[in-house]
Amino acid sequence: MTTGNVLLDDCLHHLRALVSHDTQNPPRAIGTGGIFDYLQAQLPGFRHQITDFGAGAVSLYSVRGNPRFLINVHLDTVPATPTWTRDPFDLLVTSDRAIGMGACDIKGAAAAMVAAARLVDGDCAFLFSSDEEANDARCIAGFLRDKPAFDAVLVAEPTKAEAVLAHRGISSVRMRFAGRAGHASAASAASDSAVHQALRWGERALNHVESLAHHRFGGLTGLRFNIGRIEGGIKANVIAPSCEVRFGFRPLPTMATEELLDTFRTLGPALPVEFEPTFFGASLPAGDTAAAESRRLAARDIADELGLPIGNAVDFWTEAALFSAAGYTSFVYGPGDIAQAHAADEWVALDQLLHVTESYARIITHGRH
Repeated sequence: MTTGNVLLDDCLHHLRALVSHDTQNPPRAIGTGGIFDYLQAQLPGFRHQITDFGAGAVSLYSVRGNPRFLINVHLDTVPATPTWTRDPFDLLVTSDRAIGMGACDIKGAAAAMVAAARLVDGDCAFLFSSDEEANDARCIAGFLRDKPAFDAVLVAEPTKAEAVLAHRGISSVRMRFAGRAGHASAASAASDSAVHQALRWGERALNHVESLAHHRFGGLTGLRFNIGRIEGGIKANVIAPSCEVRFGFRPLPTMATEELLDTFRTLGPALPVEFEPTFFGASLPAGDTAAAESRRLAARDIADELGLPIGNAVDFWTEAALFSAAGYTSFVYGPGDIAQAHAADEWVALDQLLHVTESYARIITHGRH
């Protein structure tokens, strides 16, 4: 299907090709060929550096000229669910949307980047990565070792074609309580059970989260918290000797994650015998209250300079926080709605796709140092 708009049709041509490449993550089986070969072929005149960090983490750093801005996009997707109603790797274009695996999250932005770079001359830098959905940021960490100079980093995620200057951080934790096995008829069952310890910890944790409801930053309120799994015990008439809890929380940019971790560790009637943070992602912008606000204002100034509409802060996490923590002015900008991300039959609106492609073209045109 053609839309009658040459730039949008070119973007959709590239999106069709990108969607056809299976980059589901897991299984973390993405290599240096395939989609990366396609991108290099479509970006002539660029200097390309491809790096394999292992476990499906591959990055392609493509630069033309001496640009002020870096645009980052991840190419991996979550696994397709059985509820897809059609082939997820065959892009379907309707009158108002493009439907396909990763079209929203976030191959639509990658296609827009390629279309914009082919439309206009100008200095630009793209960082394509393939490990964002793995919660194992090898690509960004590897890129940051050299830390090339840029005025700002734009990270592509579904933001409805608005610049998002702030979002929550994210932390995940595994902890284990130890009890003393015995017959459930014993009076000591109430205190000896590891499951009871976990449940009492959970009640106190939820109360603590509620006590933080008045905290605010950039339109976001309070601490998001979730107990995702509690597993332990043997059967109803045996005092549980062990119980494992998996929980996560998403702090505001001004909340100190280390302090929150220490508080959660000590909330139970007994200390957990194991307490292991399994994933951490800083908030955007990173830093204490003063630094975070300074970085947010700097990002706002860049977005204004580039003519990008500024949207509200969001609850989901992005790798823009990694760039912010490394000292870059960074924000999130891309086509699509997060409500479609990770969903069956995910789609991106054609008007947003065109708008972002035009924005990228404008950024490239004005992006020389």
